[in-house]
Amino acid sequence: MRMAGAITTATTMTEAPNAGSLADGALYRLMAWLSPSYPVGAFTHSHGLEWVIEAGAVLDAGSLYDWIEDIALFGAGRQDAILLATSWRAVVGQNTSRLIEIAELAAALAPSKERQLETMAQGRAFKLATDAAWPVETGMDEAGGDLAYPVAVGVAAAAHDVPLRPALTAYLHAFAANIVSAGVRLVPLGQTDGQRLIARLEPVIERVAEDALGADLDDLGGCVLLADIASMRHETQYTRLFRT
Repeated sequence: MRMAGAITTATTMTEAPNAGSLADGALYRLMAWLSPSYPVGAFTHSHGLEWVIEAGAVLDAGSLYDWIEDIALFGAGRQDAILLATSWRAVVGQNTSRLIEIAELAAALAPSKERQLETMAQGRAFKLATDAAWPVETGMDEAGGDLAYPVAVGVAAAAHDVPLRPALTAYLHAFAANIVSAGVRLVPLGQTDGQRLIARLEPVIERVAEDALGADLDDLGGCVLLADIASMRHETQYTRLFRT
């Protein structure tokens, strides 16, 4: 992705990453990029939920909420938010070596084959679609190659002058909403139950986004071992509707 002259404007954003104002163009891009219709293949991933439901650990809306809340606060949701934030800052600061470090770490952090597939496939698809529809200059070409999904979103957001806080909130909403959507189909739940879950998750998403604003790579770490095990067990699940 390339964008001539983007860095000057983006540098200003480092002074106020919590700014509430969001230009119409930035809002439009966020809505497009993190819409269910954006061609990243998110609908094909359940983040291990398919196995958890078959195992009987998630049975209804309440247990699905608990599952997503834990992943958001202590697992991949938190990890992705930190990776997105640090990637955003690397692009804004024109720190290519830092972005390369983050990209390599993000690819290596996946605890299972399917989790790596999930983040790398979506990152690759996101970058391809965004390069084609919104080509921009980042000055960070040395960090090329495939990027994990949160890294790709962080790079695009910084290059397009999207402030960090709304980028984090939109990404985390999409992350949670995709798992809810999988649960609606797999448990199964009604569409209204799914929307109630998304509404109930709002303060959780806000908390994770707020924490990520002040976090760095040293703050990475998770403790949702059952979610990691679920992604490993899903690899050998006999009947599967989802890739992960």
